[in-house]
Amino acid sequence: MLDFLVQPPAGVPFLDRIEIARLKAADGIRIRAAFALPEGKPAGTVVLLQGRAEYIEKYGEVFSELLDRNFAVAALDWRGQGGSQRQVGNPRKGHVEDFDDYLLDLDALMAEIRHRDLPEPFHLLAHSTGGAIALLALARRQMPFTRAILSSPLVGIAGLRWPSASRVLARMLASLGLSTAFIPGGKRITIADGPFENNPLTQDPDRFARMALWQKQEPRLATGDPTIGWVDAAFEAMARFEDDRFGLENRTPCLFVLAGADRVVDTRAAAALAQRMRGTSAITILGARHEILMERGRIRQQFWAAFDAFCREPTLAMAGAEPPSAPALAEQA
Repeated sequence: MLDFLVQPPAGVPFLDRIEIARLKAADGIRIRAAFALPEGKPAGTVVLLQGRAEYIEKYGEVFSELLDRNFAVAALDWRGQGGSQRQVGNPRKGHVEDFDDYLLDLDALMAEIRHRDLPEPFHLLAHSTGGAIALLALARRQMPFTRAILSSPLVGIAGLRWPSASRVLARMLASLGLSTAFIPGGKRITIADGPFENNPLTQDPDRFARMALWQKQEPRLATGDPTIGWVDAAFEAMARFEDDRFGLENRTPCLFVLAGADRVVDTRAAAALAQRMRGTSAITILGARHEILMERGRIRQQFWAAFDAFCREPTLAMAGAEPPSAPALAEQA
């Protein structure tokens, strides 16, 4: 586990006022968290939930943009990745047995937010796997969030030809004791270790290069492919989202910001969930790849325009009300 903020590689801008804390989840897993306060009076707190295999340092630019909007920021590395404790011997394996375990990490973060007396209102900003965890958290109904913005949420996996068969296979392999093994063909290396050309994450070469620089600076930040157990747990979570009743009692206005050129998660599944889920709307940024917050400037500007419009609306009465829709967004590929 890392209990410090990694020094930025040469040429990578980064904040110097992020505080790192070590938390312990209810099951004893040690979690690395980060906190930052704006220079002026905070307008509230954004709880930043990263995706699978990500880490706090990667979101330095996002921290700055939230602080510039006068929000305090709280974030964490999920168990099994970044600077948090691993649950298997190979630190490059992204592993968890149940997505509900991630909720223990979030609970520890929220307890620390309360302990530090960070200002309300609390907003969620979650990406990919963080979006799936956010949805599971909101379903518990006791989470104190005024708004939730989900970027490319993991509601389904893109490109699966036989999703039902894949789910059965993952469950069967896990039941045979292979839960902690890499998925078939899985590797220790990350996407950022490969070439920029045709990567599924971003069209911005500089931001893509920063990912590789962070991992070169501190290899312990990097996480490779997921384990069979992680995939099995992800399928179980996604099955919950497929239930027509999921989200019908949601009490937090939500906005899904979807990537029109996403090759990682299933944008159509997320859009369908947004239609069913109470108090939820969705917009699509055309031409954007999976990591919208790490994308080209014009795409990121559209995301922040949607964020600002959504978070500055007065709190909705959720008695059947729908959240305000952000302007229709488009980006040419």
